[in-house]
Amino acid sequence: MSDHLSGFDHVLLILHIGFAIFTLGPLTAATMATPRYIRRGDLTVLRYLRRVTQMYGLFSLGVFLFGMLLARGHFGKMWITASMTLMIVALVLLLIVERDQTRALKALTAIAADRATIATAPQPDREQQPESTDAPAQPAPAEERPEPPPATTVTGDVPAKVADVERGRIASISGVVGLIWIVILILMVWH
Repeated sequence: MSDHLSGFDHVLLILHIGFAIFTLGPLTAATMATPRYIRRGDLTVLRYLRRVTQMYGLFSLGVFLFGMLLARGHFGKMWITASMTLMIVALVLLLIVERDQTRALKALTAIAADRATIATAPQPDREQQPESTDAPAQPAPAEERPEPPPATTVTGDVPAKVADVERGRIASISGVVGLIWIVILILMVWH
C-alpha cells in the first residue's frame, strides 16, 4: 500500500484496528476459557462463553471487511493474501469451536438433568417394622425391592465423554486460532 493514505483510508484503518482490538481479544479469551469451565461443569458460565463466542465471532467479520476495503487494489501482495487467507481459516475454526461449545453444553446439561432426576426421585418407603428387640429385622423379599437405575444415568458416562472430547478439541483449536492472530499481526506490522 502507498505511504500516503487518504482520509477515507485513515477511517478504514481506524475501524480495522478498532474492530481487531475490541473483538479478537474477548473472542480469544472466551474460547480459551471454555475448556476450564467444561471441566468444572459450570453451565451458566459456559452459556455465557458460547454467547460471547457467537457475538464476537460475528463482529470479527468487521476486521476482515475493513481490512479488505483498506487493501483494495493491493491483493497481489503476498502479506495481504496470506493475512486474508489466515483470517478465513481462523473464522472457520471459530465456527467449529462454537459448535463444540454447543455440544459440550448439551452433554453437561444432560448430566445435570440426570443428577437432578436421581436427587429428586422418591426414595422407596420402608415399611414400618414393629420394634422388637428379640428378633432381627428381616429384609424385604427380592420381588418387593425397587430396581436401581442404570449405571449410565448415575455417572453420565456417554455425556461426560462427549464433554471431554469437546473440551480437548476446543482447547487445541483455540490455541491454533490464537497463533493465527499472532501471525496475522506480525504480517501486518512487518509488511
